[in-house]
Amino acid sequence: MTTPVTIIGAGLGGLVLARVLHVHGVAATVYEAEPSPAARHQGGMLDIHPWNGQLALEVAGLTEGFLGLVLRGRESYRVLDRTGTVLLDRPDDGTGDRPEVQRGELRALLLDALPAGTVQWGHKVTGVRALGEGRHEVGFADGTTVGTSLLVGADGAWSRVRPLLSDAIPEYVGVAVVETFLFDGDTRHPAATEAVGGGSLFALAPGKGILAHRESGGTLHTYAQLVKPRSWLADTDAATMTARVVEEFDGWAPELTALITDSDTPPVLRRLFTLPPGHHWDRVAGVTLLGDAAHLMPPNGEGANLAMLDGAELGQAIAAHPGDPDAALAEYEQAMFTRAAAEADDDIYTIMFGDEAPHSMVTMLSGAE
Repeated sequence: MTTPVTIIGAGLGGLVLARVLHVHGVAATVYEAEPSPAARHQGGMLDIHPWNGQLALEVAGLTEGFLGLVLRGRESYRVLDRTGTVLLDRPDDGTGDRPEVQRGELRALLLDALPAGTVQWGHKVTGVRALGEGRHEVGFADGTTVGTSLLVGADGAWSRVRPLLSDAIPEYVGVAVVETFLFDGDTRHPAATEAVGGGSLFALAPGKGILAHRESGGTLHTYAQLVKPRSWLADTDAATMTARVVEEFDGWAPELTALITDSDTPPVLRRLFTLPPGHHWDRVAGVTLLGDAAHLMPPNGEGANLAMLDGAELGQAIAAHPGDPDAALAEYEQAMFTRAAAEADDDIYTIMFGDEAPHSMVTMLSGAE
């Protein structure tokens, strides 16, 4: 008999794992801190790759549903300099293999594919402890606990499960990100919309850049990224944050800075963290990690894809080893460690924000054609 699985975190990786287990008839419960699926905005656009993300969705039996979410024409991208001059423009000609979807819609697809009650909302983990013989106890903020013989930490960068396996703590990579949204761009923000184009925009210079995506409904989702110390913008209100960020882009084309100044939502500050490249651990009975909990790295287009493939492969391994969960975890971890280490070698932020930006980005993208 296959051991029931306890999954911490209802992100894409944890939900793919739950779905694959369900397909194979293995019981699983997902515990999520957020009170409901609609508790917060679920990120922006994701390009789903055929060798990991799409493969995971195929294993989950959700390829048809995924294809129904694809936003046509969004595989285009362009690179601009600070004056707004287009240095590289690649329209979506329909031959690309990395279709773009909204993260929130993909998450909803996965949630809808699970039996009612699989995800237990409003369960914020406060601690996890070993009980011996491969069993663990998870404690929640409401004072309740749950015991399990197979625990999976799919709970992101600041995982509460990770300390059972590793002493590693995420480190700041030196890049701060301020996130904004412009709604109904075609009619309300035409100049900014024209700059972004049909898909993704990279407007770059040494030490800084404005990255934006054209999402569904004409939404422009922007990330102003700057190489700054961790203390930068600490305890800053929204108006001050906007002013400080715009100062960093003084002299840039107005259609680019409008992506920051004309935001229809308050700016949100995020700092980028990473786990050590090649992060791994010795086998510990009854517990493992997936996604950012296992191999957090700066955003490079692979994070969500890797998390979903982690979930799919772990689900298949558990189903293939009924009654022997640690054989399943060992098999999964061996492949996952190798895969994650290979992706950690991609130093995209040096390319985007180094001394040769934006031309270094043009060279990289031109070589990828």
